[in-house]
Amino acid sequence: RLMRKLGRSKSESAESQTHRQPGLVGLLEILRAQLEITESMDIRTRQGLLNAMVGKVGKRMDNLLIPLELLCCISRAEFSDMKAYLRWQKRQLNMLEEGLINHPVVGFGELGRKVNELRNLFRKIEESESLSPSAAEVQRTECLRSLREVATSFSERPARGDLTGEVCHWADGYHLNAALYEKMLGSVFDTLDEGKLTEEVEEILELLKSTWRILGITEIIHDTCYAWVLFRQFVFTGEQGLLKVVIEHLRKIPLKEQRGPQERLHLKSLRSSVDADDSCQDFTFFQSFLSPVQKWVDKKLNDYHLHFSEGSSMMVDIVTVAMLTRRILGEENDKAMESPDRDQIDRYITSSVKSAFMKIAHSVEIKADTSHEHVLASLAEETKKLLKIEANIFSPVLSRWHPQAAVLSASLLHKLYGNKLGPFLEHAEHLTEDVVSVFPAADSLEQYIMSVMASVVGDDGLDSLCRQKLVPYEIESKSGMVVLRWVNGQLERVETWVKRAAEQETWDPISPQQRHGGSIVEVYRIIEETADQFFAFKVPMRIGELNSFCRGIDKAFQIYTQLVTQPIVDKEDLVPPVPVLTRYKKELGIKAFVKKEIQEVRPVDERKSSEIVQLTMSKLCVRLNSLYYAISQLGKLEDSISERWAKRQSDKINIRRSMNGKSKSVVSNQKNQFDGSRKEINAAIDRVCEFTGKKMCMHSAVVLGS
Repeated sequence: RLMRKLGRSKSESAESQTHRQPGLVGLLEILRAQLEITESMDIRTRQGLLNAMVGKVGKRMDNLLIPLELLCCISRAEFSDMKAYLRWQKRQLNMLEEGLINHPVVGFGELGRKVNELRNLFRKIEESESLSPSAAEVQRTECLRSLREVATSFSERPARGDLTGEVCHWADGYHLNAALYEKMLGSVFDTLDEGKLTEEVEEILELLKSTWRILGITEIIHDTCYAWVLFRQFVFTGEQGLLKVVIEHLRKIPLKEQRGPQERLHLKSLRSSVDADDSCQDFTFFQSFLSPVQKWVDKKLNDYHLHFSEGSSMMVDIVTVAMLTRRILGEENDKAMESPDRDQIDRYITSSVKSAFMKIAHSVEIKADTSHEHVLASLAEETKKLLKIEANIFSPVLSRWHPQAAVLSASLLHKLYGNKLGPFLEHAEHLTEDVVSVFPAADSLEQYIMSVMASVVGDDGLDSLCRQKLVPYEIESKSGMVVLRWVNGQLERVETWVKRAAEQETWDPISPQQRHGGSIVEVYRIIEETADQFFAFKVPMRIGELNSFCRGIDKAFQIYTQLVTQPIVDKEDLVPPVPVLTRYKKELGIKAFVKKEIQEVRPVDERKSSEIVQLTMSKLCVRLNSLYYAISQLGKLEDSISERWAKRQSDKINIRRSMNGKSKSVVSNQKNQFDGSRKEINAAIDRVCEFTGKKMCMHSAVVLGS
């Protein structure tokens, strides 16, 4: 079973090619081929190995000559069918080509011209099988003889810098050993379910441990290779259980200062290179195995909103792998970072949040044609949803490495949306439909962002954090100016309507039960409708806009009161003029006998007399009842305005305090807003009562006198 596992080669993905050296193919194929060798063939194989050792007493065997000896010793007759023989022969040739040409540990030097000759010999050996048996045998024998001459010189190339004359073979190098061990580690997976470890995993690992001395494997190399094999299998299968084993072995890799000096030198000497785009990139041992891991996890975490949208359990393990590989590779590159984990989490959050925001912005713009809502209003709602997902799903995971992960994502979304909102705020001058749609949505988003940040740093730390990380939208200030402009225009209309209602009043009672005039009912209807419009706007408002609105209403009541009492003349006008006395006219000059100077007689004002005649008692009573109705209903209007304002503003106290840096209360008492109207109406009631009483007295005197 183990040998069959080792036979995997060209079916691997592109990611696994980073560590699989080409020369491994031939050797693995040879090992796999041994399963097909018959007993007779086994004898010939032993004979081939003995031939390879001729003249090598006391020296290492030239491993690359083993495939050549096998080709020479084993013939077509040893195989049951032609196809099996051709597959076996191809494996031996692949081994020679990979080891001698494609991936030697040393360069070709002056022997480079023989590369083409070697490839031609490989081709002729394969083509010989298409000839007649006699011709095929002749061509094959000649090619193998020539191949032996060339292969021997190639296999004995000395390593660079080797002054001892000892031969350094490619098959004895680090690349083969590490790649071979990597292949053997692949046997730990269940053949029926490759996302699971086999039940015999412990026995297999113990067996593989016996190869460490032969292959030059240390515990660090084992943990690194095993972590890579497990991680690659996780990528193929998506089985999260494998990822947890990866984390376990990555954590076993000791820090650089915890390794012995000999092991540090050994790991430093293990290097590999990759040719790409006419350049050669050099890798250390850890880089060759862990760089692809880091590249994969970084790609996922740079857009974690996309790859982990269904849950965060997998994300926890992925971030753990990312931080562990970053630690190991950071030490390998001698990078001294004070807070590498936090810095990397910063980059993940920035990249993923920006990507997610751009996607929802693009989606909102596409739907803008079919939606009746403004783009910025829709974008604010979608941004709030995005932040809710970030705060509830991803931030709890990322906060393990970055305590203020939620603050970073919230402040970034605040900035991204603010960039879109800025041009709209600059051109918002009137309370249009777009303003009414965008302002509340943007303000609601800003408040939610603030609440998310406050949940991390608390209310005490929110003020300083806002000054450091946020540039407030100042929607409340901008909205206040727009609302104030609307209030002023609307109050001018209210005054016009109030004047019209009072001027058109006939001062007849509405009904026997309702003895006040219809004008005061109309005035309250107009004012209440205006108040309903004012509070129906969901745009942010400050206390100043409310005070301005209340002052306008107060002024409207005063205007109405003045119009009600306008026909009321002075009470002196009710007294008839003093008759002209000519009899004592001459005595006026004798001042010695006159105790008091006689007043001059006032001329009768015909217009006032006409108004007095029109001010009948019933009409005076209706005016008086209208004023009383006005002041009695004023308290209800005050309570209604105060309650609606308190309900509107109570949830925003803490947010506004943090955004503005002030601790003023936004819920104020509106009970004194209409004191001017009360004073005016009470004075008018007194005046009408006094005028009515005087008129009744004068009327009674006239009746009695007549």
